[in-house]
Formats: sequence, structure tokens, C-alpha cells
Amino acid sequence: MTPILVFLTQVICNKPIAKCVASDPLYIKHSQYHSGDIIVAGIVSQFYRFSDLITFRRHPLEEQHDEITYFSPKWSYLATMKLLSTHDRFIPNYKCDAQTNIASVIVGPNPQFCHSAATILQFYKLPQLTYGSTPMVNNNTEAVFSYQMFPNEYHQNMGILQLLLHFKWTWIGVLFINNYSGERFVQNVLPMFPLKGVCFDFIKSLPRESFSSDIWNMVTRNFELYKLIMNSNATAVIGHGENQMMISLRMLHLIPDYVGIPANRKVWILTAEMEFTSLPFQRMMSIESFHGTISFAVSSKEVPGFQKFLQARNPISEKKDSLLRIFWEQAFQCSFPSSISNENFGNRCTGEEKLASLPSSVFEMGMTGHSYSVYNAVYAMAHALQAMHSLKVKHKRMADGMGVKLQTHQLWQLHHHLRSVSFNNSVREKVSFNQNGEIDAGFDIMNWITFPNMSFHRVRIGKVDPHAPLEKLLSMFESGITWPRKFNQTQPISLCNDNCHPGYSKIKVEGKPFCCYDCLPCPEGKMSNQEDMDDCLACQEDQYPNNGKDQCIQKDISFLSYKESLGISLSTLAITFSFITVLVFGIFLKYSNTPIVKANNRSLSYTLLIALLLSFLSTFLFIGQPQKVTCLLRQTAFGIIFSVAVSCILAKTITVVLAFLATQPGSRIRKWVGRRLTSSIVISCSFIQTIICTAWLVISPPFPHLDKHSISEEMVLECNEGSNVWFYLVLSFMGLLAFVSFMVAYLARKLPDAFNEAKFITFSMLVFCSVWISFVPTYLSTKGKYMVAVEVFSILASSGGLLGCIFSPKCFVILVHPALNKQEQLIIRKRERK
Repeated sequence: MTPILVFLTQVICNKPIAKCVASDPLYIKHSQYHSGDIIVAGIVSQFYRFSDLITFRRHPLEEQHDEITYFSPKWSYLATMKLLSTHDRFIPNYKCDAQTNIASVIVGPNPQFCHSAATILQFYKLPQLTYGSTPMVNNNTEAVFSYQMFPNEYHQNMGILQLLLHFKWTWIGVLFINNYSGERFVQNVLPMFPLKGVCFDFIKSLPRESFSSDIWNMVTRNFELYKLIMNSNATAVIGHGENQMMISLRMLHLIPDYVGIPANRKVWILTAEMEFTSLPFQRMMSIESFHGTISFAVSSKEVPGFQKFLQARNPISEKKDSLLRIFWEQAFQCSFPSSISNENFGNRCTGEEKLASLPSSVFEMGMTGHSYSVYNAVYAMAHALQAMHSLKVKHKRMADGMGVKLQTHQLWQLHHHLRSVSFNNSVREKVSFNQNGEIDAGFDIMNWITFPNMSFHRVRIGKVDPHAPLEKLLSMFESGITWPRKFNQTQPISLCNDNCHPGYSKIKVEGKPFCCYDCLPCPEGKMSNQEDMDDCLACQEDQYPNNGKDQCIQKDISFLSYKESLGISLSTLAITFSFITVLVFGIFLKYSNTPIVKANNRSLSYTLLIALLLSFLSTFLFIGQPQKVTCLLRQTAFGIIFSVAVSCILAKTITVVLAFLATQPGSRIRKWVGRRLTSSIVISCSFIQTIICTAWLVISPPFPHLDKHSISEEMVLECNEGSNVWFYLVLSFMGLLAFVSFMVAYLARKLPDAFNEAKFITFSMLVFCSVWISFVPTYLSTKGKYMVAVEVFSILASSGGLLGCIFSPKCFVILVHPALNKQEQLIIRKRERK
């Protein structure tokens, strides 16, 4: 029997109008607390705790039945009909007992029992106060007469979901009792979980079991279920159901003692409909598997006087409370003389045994959520009766020597007062119903701590506040949580697979739920700075991912600088070539009247040397931080200077050819040989390149540009060419001049002349063309400052090739073999050829 009912019986009976007794739903033998004629009858579910379960035995009138299942709704129908019948005489729908008029019924926690009782009670318009989850209401009539002492189940369901999200448990298992309540949970509640990112490894039902004879069959049937649970990598498992779920869970944890499957500790999440329950033979089973369990419970407080009342219970002095005597025998494993119990424990019950000495797995001394709901239900009924009694104009009085009586047909008026009831109970908590007949209360979140002596303690670690916004519905006190011992007091992880660390993103695994995924490294240029990101994120334009690709780093500004080794090397090389060019130019000026200098047009040699000097110096426009002026000049200056140099070489080559042809007898080409022709070639070619460069500057001029995308780790400060078409047009014209010069020089390489430059020009143009042909693919394949370095190197290499191939042989003759640099030597060499 639920101790709170008897306790409340005595408390309420002290009120002048709330005369009440408690009733045993199985034996229907009322306790003798008769002080009046108003009874608040309690149909309390048998599945409440150990103290209830031990009463599961056949009624003496039903001993002839072979198979009795005390989980069947028929026992609720039977108990309900007996409450409505004459005391100690069961005649359905017949009552002649004027002293046991029923004012209301308290029933729970199983929805099936609530529904069974409501099916009958609706015809009598009796209030039904339920302390379990929302009952199965099939019509409006049942709903009108039902009052829910259990808070709105929606808040519990949302609390479970937010609890999973709070601890990031996205891969879970679900066990439920195969009844209406369980099916409703699976069909209506669980589909919301995947919408919030929670997946299920398994959703399994536990069948509705019969008592006693099917226990070992239950173990056999649940063997495969146990293997499924223990082999699952889901650490968090929701247990939804009433107290028979607890019985089944305890049976499941008995399996490792008989089979070789190790117990893989789980974090059980139990609903508020469930209280800790034991069958008699389970009292010695270890409860260590429930250590760290998280359960929901109806918000409650300890009622003053409850502990004192429990400590004072004595079945010897309360002989008329038969249910208490049965409980006493089962709890203390003793027997009273002339006991109606079938068990004979051998030990005699003295009645002096103390409930506080029992392990909490057998009997909890504290007030549980269910007890608190029943407590509030009785007080709500008492206040409603008081309100109805006070309205003298709406009710007739019938006075006699026993006190005040109410006519049965007037009790339907009690609903009006019950729905509007509002009071503060003894712990100063407000009790009232909303418009749907539901009590305005929330849930506590409890953490179970077990001990070797079969006791356990529940610690409040959070709450569900129905008045808070949905996103703040759940509040947790994590510092007080005790986790299962396997986890060494670290928060358990319940995931399908390990988290994807920063630097990785999730990728779906074909054929598995979305909570199961693989991890893919972030691609180039992207990063992820959180776990389990669906996709990697691109950094801002001025940032780039680090090596771990888990954060963005500010990009440095890059350009070909004088301060770095590459810039220093190219600058040194340019200065060196410039110095050599000046030295060669000085040698040519000093020996300007010698035949080797005069040969092939002395003025063209001077112009070529000046052009090569300027080309070497033009490389300094490419080195250093790009500015608007340098961007405008670098490519155009390079193009014009190189066009002058190549046109000089072309003019030299044409001069050699024309000079040879002019020596032929009767040649008319002699008149073309002279400075006018060479000047025309140089000026015209340079002018064409100048026109191209001018048009480039007018139409699409180069400009400084900060390139943030070409190189992932740097921002390149460069000169944007404005239009690549004009840039390649400049190179193409220069290449055309070089190709023509190469071909003409190649044809003239064997012409008889003592100081013929055609051979040297041919080789120099071969070097020149090779450099610039290789420049194009190299330039296009590099990025950033290295593109500039490639162009600078090409300028230096091609200019150095021209300088070395054309002028080094002449300088060698001038400085090393001056004897060969004479007019007489020229005449001798001509005669030798003839």
C-alpha cells in the first residue's frame, strides 16, 4: 500500500468535512478510519514501489483461476466496481451502504488503469485524479471528469530532448513498454528528436509481462534484447514506461550472471511515470547498474510530519490495516500469526521493526514525486469539498446526529469547485489546475547514487520549468552529477562515431542515419574551427587557414622586395651587368677608331650598348613595392628599350648583308648602305612599339593591385597589367623583331668578312629567343612575386646574352689581340680568302 495514502487519510480526517478512508484496490477491504461518510477512494496502481508489488497475490475468491496477470486492466475494472458497490459485498451497480459514499477516486500511474477506471467512473460523474501521465481519453466525457496531478507530458518530452542536446548525446537507444502510452511516445514524440539532430541506434519494446509464472520466460525472451543493448555504442538509453519497466530493467541486468556477456554500462534516462520498484525476489539483486541514472520526477518537497508518521507505523496496533500487515511481512521477511499471506518466512513479526532500517530499494523513506502528487490530490479534493460545502445556497443540508451528509446525486457539482481550486499546501507551494484540468507544475531531474547495502539516494541536478521559454525549459546543475563508475566521473559520450575535430567536416555515410558520418579534411583555402561542422568555411579574403585548418591567419603582403634574398640577388645581378655594359661602352669609346669598332656600323653598337644598359636598369622598376608610376613604366619601358635593342641588331644584320651585296660588281644596293637605312630601321621599329605602348597606357593602363586570391597564404601587391592582350602584343612585336633578326643573321653567318658579326648575332638571337620562349610558360605557371622575378630574370638573361655574344668577342680582340685590330690585318685576311 502506498504509505502516503494512509498518511493523508489521517491528516485529512482531522478536517471537519473531509472524512476519508483509504481502500485496498485488490482486497477492497477499507481501513477503519471511519469518522464520517465521505470517502476519497484511492485506486493506486500496483506498480508503485516494493511496498505495492508485494501485495500481488490472488484474492481468495479467485484462487480457482490458473493464470492471473496482475498487469491486466481487468483488475482496475474490478477494483473500480467494488468501490462503487456495497462495502464487503460485491454486487455491480448496486449500493445500499449509506456510510461509504465515494466523492472521488485517485488513480495511477499506469495510463491503462486510469483509462479503465475512467470508463466506469464517467457514468457516475465522479472526479478522477490521476498521478500518472496523460491517460487514454477516448471521448470528451472522460476528459471532463479527469484531473491530471501529473504535469503536462509535453514538458517532460521536451526536457528529455533538451537533456540529450545539453550533453550532446545524439546517438541513443530507446526502450518502451508495449502499451498505448509507449506506442504514443514512439509515434508522436520520437519523430521530433531527429529534427534536432538526435538519432536512434535501436527502438525496442518490452512486452507487457504477466506476474510470477512468466519471469524466467521473460529472461529468455529478453536475452537477445540484452545483447543488442550491451553491444550498442549508444551510451544513453531512454527507458519510457511505468513501474513495470523498472522490473524489466532489473531482470535485464540479471542476465550477465548467467551468460558470458559483459555488462557495458549505460546512462539510463527514465521518465517520471517510473519509480524504483522491486519484486520480492529482486530485493537482493545488485542495483549498481543504476548508479548514475538520470530520471525525471514530478517536482516535490518533503512534507512536514511525513517522516515522523512513517517511523510511528506499527501493524500490531493497526490491526485493521490489512495491507500494512502484508507489506510488513514482505518487507521484513517475517510472518504475523494468523496471517492471510501464503508465505511463511519463519521469523515472527514483532511490529517494532523500523521502516528506516530497510534499504531504499525496498522502501524509500522520502516522499517521491508520485507520493507528492497523491498528497496534493487529496488536499485538492478536500478544498473542493470545503468550497462546495460553503455554498449553502447551492446545496441542501441534511442534518442528523452523525454530522453533515451530501446526497450522491449532488457530487457532480464538485467538478466546478475542483477545477477552480487554488491553495498553498503545507510546504507553501501553490496547487491549481489549468483550463485543461492539468496541475500547474514542472519536473525535477534526479541523479541516482547507489550504495553496496542495496540503498540509493536521489540528488536533484536540474529542473524543467514549464513557465520558461522553450529554449530555456531545462536548467542543469552539472556540478552535482555523479556518472556511472565506468566513466571515472567524466561526462559520457553517446555518439555514433567520434567527433570530427576542427580542421575536418562531416560527410554522410551511405546507408546509415545522418548521425553517423565520416570526417573529411578541409580542402585548400577552407577551415573548420568547431567539432562536427557540416562544411568547411572559407576564410576572409585577407586571411588563410593555418596548417591544421582550424583557424584563419592574417595574410602578409608580399612583393619582390630589396630586403629579401631574391630581390637582393636580382638587384646585384642587374648592377653587375650594368657595370659591365658601361665598361664595354668605355672600351668602345676608347678604341672607337679601330677597324673592329667601325665594322658593322659604330653608331649602332653605341645605340645597342645604351639600350642594353637601360634594359638592365629597367629591372629596378620591377623590384620594390609597386607604385602607380612604376606600374605605368615597367612594362612599357621594357618593351620600348628591348625593341630598340633588337631593332639595332636587325639593322646590324641587314647592314652586313647589304654590305656584302654592295661589293658585287654592278650592284645597285650600294646606294642603300649607310646611316640612313640603319637609322630608319631602328626608328621605325621603335616607333611601332612606342605606338603600341602608348595605346596600352591610354586604353587599359597598368595599376597597383592587391591580389588576395592567387596565393592562399599571402596577399600579393602587384602591378595589374590592365589588359593582358596589350602585354602579349608588346611581347609578340618584340618576338617578331627577334625572329626576323635571327633569320637574317643565320643566312648571313657565312658571308666573307674579316669582322663579320652575323655569326655572333645568330647565336645571340638564339639565346634571346630561347629565353623569351621559355619565359611564357614559366611566367604563366608562377604566382605572386615569383612572376615578377621570372620576368626580371628573363630581362637580365636575354640582355646579358646579347651583351656577351655580340660584344665579348670584340672586347677580347681589342684587349687581348690588338694586333688583329688593324687595317693591314683586314687586307691580309681578305687576300687569303681570295
